[in-house]
Amino acid sequence: MKKLLLSTAVLTSAMLANSAQACWWWEDCTYTKTKYPIVLAPGVLGFDKLVGFVDYWYGIPSALSYSGAKVYTTSASALNSSEARGEQLLSQVQTILAISGAQKVNLMGHSHGGFSVRYVANAIPTKVSSLTLIHSPAKGSPVADLVNGIVPAGTAQTFIGNVTNALMSILDYLAGNNRPEDSLAALNSLTTAGAATFNAKYPNGLPTTACGEGAYTANGIKNYSWNGTSSFTNAVDPLDYFFGITGLAGSEPNDGLVGKCSSHFGKVLRDDYPWNHADAINHTFGVQGLFAPDPKDVYRAHANRLKNEGV
Repeated sequence: MKKLLLSTAVLTSAMLANSAQACWWWEDCTYTKTKYPIVLAPGVLGFDKLVGFVDYWYGIPSALSYSGAKVYTTSASALNSSEARGEQLLSQVQTILAISGAQKVNLMGHSHGGFSVRYVANAIPTKVSSLTLIHSPAKGSPVADLVNGIVPAGTAQTFIGNVTNALMSILDYLAGNNRPEDSLAALNSLTTAGAATFNAKYPNGLPTTACGEGAYTANGIKNYSWNGTSSFTNAVDPLDYFFGITGLAGSEPNDGLVGKCSSHFGKVLRDDYPWNHADAINHTFGVQGLFAPDPKDVYRAHANRLKNEGV
């Protein structure tokens, strides 16, 4: 029954993503029609749709499916270790492969979701055609390092972790999910040390220099990444005030949580978009900086790139 429910949820998500307005006859209606489906993996908070109308990837799935892409959105624990969230994505990808009949998938992961897609690519490399890391702290986040240093170890840390887990369980409920939460494991995974441990197990696509590019292709999988370097982009977006503060923790240009060089993985398409961490997924309800590029257009252009690469 659990597997059936998972399959239904994933399939429903895909149907919604692919039921956007039909492409007009004078447009290129195959512009985003990749050979393999696109699977979107969320970062921290982990929801696909919250309270029925707040989309994690606001407007992005429909923008991709508008001109041909098959798109699947997934969910994960709001806060948990990279490995735990990776296993959750792996299960969903296997379901997507089964219900779609596709031989492979193109995985795109935002934030902590970047670790999830790398985990899946290592587990089933012959079923993954490309990885795209979006504002993902491949080398760890200075914000996680700061919080880890502030929160005292022992009873106090355990108490804070339990309270956070309870709050995330409420978020899970509002998102229609029922996944285990472990906020301390998530924090440890996102620190510089935690990311280094993960990277030692899953190195493909990581740069060998401090701020270089990684392998464009590894194990037959194409690797890409992009990031932003503006923590505060729009005064009417309440999330910007949070990222404006957290961005002060970084010593390099960052999006409020992820540093420019820390985001590098595979072929770096761009690492200085005028976006913060939430802008990268078109939050809040599409509010962006005045002259910032539309994230939906960036995702569409990337889907076209994957199409032209034959994946």
